[in-house]
Amino acid sequence: MKRRHRRAPKPATEPLPQPVLIERMADGGQGVTHLDGKLCFVAGALTGERVEAAWLNRHASYDEAITTAVLHASTERVTPPCAAYERCGGCVLQHQAPDAQARDKQAQLAEKLERLGNVAPDAWLAPVRGPAWHYRRRARLGVRHVPKKGGVLVGFRERRSSFLTDMTACPVLDARLSDLIAPLRTLIGGLSIAAQVPQLEVTATDDDVLLVMRHLAPLSDADRAALTAFAAEHGLRWFLQPAGPASVHPLPPADDRPLQYRLDAFGLSLEFGPLDFTQVNFAINQQLVPLAVDLLAPTPGERIADLFCGVGNFSLALASRGASVLGLEGDAALVARARDNARRAGLAERCTFDTVNLYDDADAALGRLGRQDAWLLDPPRSGAQALCSALPAPGPARIVYVSCNPATLARDAGLLAAQGYRLARAGIIDMFPHTAHVESIALFERS
Repeated sequence: MKRRHRRAPKPATEPLPQPVLIERMADGGQGVTHLDGKLCFVAGALTGERVEAAWLNRHASYDEAITTAVLHASTERVTPPCAAYERCGGCVLQHQAPDAQARDKQAQLAEKLERLGNVAPDAWLAPVRGPAWHYRRRARLGVRHVPKKGGVLVGFRERRSSFLTDMTACPVLDARLSDLIAPLRTLIGGLSIAAQVPQLEVTATDDDVLLVMRHLAPLSDADRAALTAFAAEHGLRWFLQPAGPASVHPLPPADDRPLQYRLDAFGLSLEFGPLDFTQVNFAINQQLVPLAVDLLAPTPGERIADLFCGVGNFSLALASRGASVLGLEGDAALVARARDNARRAGLAERCTFDTVNLYDDADAALGRLGRQDAWLLDPPRSGAQALCSALPAPGPARIVYVSCNPATLARDAGLLAAQGYRLARAGIIDMFPHTAHVESIALFERS
């Protein structure tokens, strides 16, 4: 079946009637200005800059534009190192110095907490920072067969489009993954099913490089031989996904052993499967987990709930400090993996894991929890509204909330404040440099 693609947006052609001064940075990484009193978001601009721009879209209450010339540049402006930066939607802030990115992200978190949650931390934590480049160990790369562009494209989508960026490397991906983009274009272009490969899930650990290829048609014997030869040449492992996630399997003669990442501060090694959720920035995770544990300050024998526990990323670290940990997670496969990780680490006696729907059945989840001395929350972008709305009385003395969405963290912070918690500390986790994504951590203490 022929694929249908959304038409690419028309290029900006109508210039703004006058240069504009950028007042601040918006959540999405654009500059903010006002034109005749109307809000306008300007891509590619930084606070304090005077720029010429052209309209992309006009709406009733705001407009969108793109920078066409920088008349007065910010001292924070830098030259993006990526050749595909102007087109690729993977990053939107490579033109801003990393230190300034972190500062602006903290300002956005503070604004959300105050405006949406009516709270402010007693103290700000220092931003958790890591390498600015080649930090991303996991990614989903799109694949498209585009004969007009010379064959197969592999990479991220273009900005404001579903089309793929024509790229041969990526400076935010782990170098081993970045170096595979060009060879993968050639490899997949030579397969009999080149037009039936929509995506690749790529992972690089300290010891392994693994690729999961989604394919919509059966592989030929020649295809399998080509993949096997490619794996041998580049020192990687192939997994194939002919249907849903349950269909993922290794390409023989590869083995199906799990991947691993380490938490050096605790002497732990955690296993995860090809499609299991883990943090994509392993260097930041090495700092995030000790920080969360230090904020919770577990003591031997304390009962701690790890909600949205995944493969046990925080659970095992907390248990290694002597706490008795109950991990709850909605994905049964992740729960099984967490149990295996606890057993391998010799922490099974201190860790219990159960499968519980933490969104639609908060009452059951809270009933399963019982009384806990502390909670650790690490929800997806939608947050933990149901849990934060229905805390038992008395609730846990301390709650550490790890968030990937400042808006839902702020909402939930307001719910916790209404139940007698104060926001003791908060800070950003710079998990995704050069993007507008803001990860954060907060400590709540019962008053």
